[in-house]
Amino acid sequence: MKKSSNINSRGGVKAAWRAPQDPPVAIAFVDGQNLFKSARQVFGHTVPNYDVVALSRRVCEARGWRLGRVHFYTGVPPRDKNPALNRFWRSKLQQMHNQGAEVFSRPLRYRALADGGEKAEEKGVDVRIAVDIIRAALREECDVALIFSQDQDLSEVALELREIAREQRRWIKVASAFPCDRGAENPRGVNNTDWVKIDRETYDACLDSQNHFLRRGHSPARR
Repeated sequence: MKKSSNINSRGGVKAAWRAPQDPPVAIAFVDGQNLFKSARQVFGHTVPNYDVVALSRRVCEARGWRLGRVHFYTGVPPRDKNPALNRFWRSKLQQMHNQGAEVFSRPLRYRALADGGEKAEEKGVDVRIAVDIIRAALREECDVALIFSQDQDLSEVALELREIAREQRRWIKVASAFPCDRGAENPRGVNNTDWVKIDRETYDACLDSQNHFLRRGHSPARR
């Protein structure tokens, strides 16, 4: 069996790989629409009712990681297309910002269909997630990139982080977290990552209790 050598091609001693911090520091990158669609299909939730800061913290604590920060990404319908949902997201994004999360949003774009209808599409969200993940790794800001998504486009990011880890000679883990239970249509995480399956108990323990559909100044009666 060939043994690994600590001597590089120039005859010098290779730098030892650096272990992660104790505990490893994780940054959560949350694809809001992907997380919502998974929770709707698996658990039956009909609105994006997650508290992403609480959910990220809970997932990290269960694995012995320390949550560094949370990045959240979503497309938002313009007010003239869907005023109620636009109001919902403006309220929810402000709440996330107040919790310390870094939020990124872009207006949804609408593509005309042959039957005369329209289809809403996100543009630029997955690219921004990829850029932020790579930037955090290059700056050595995290030991764990925790991606809340099942978008296979992000599998290339996982491969890139392996290259960055080799270049920096340090330990980096890439994990894909997603709702999963019996009967899930898609029980797979992002390829080339460690899969973190979120069960109903974990998800439901991290729900956002605020009704973001309410207009500002119209709060429910206190009991």
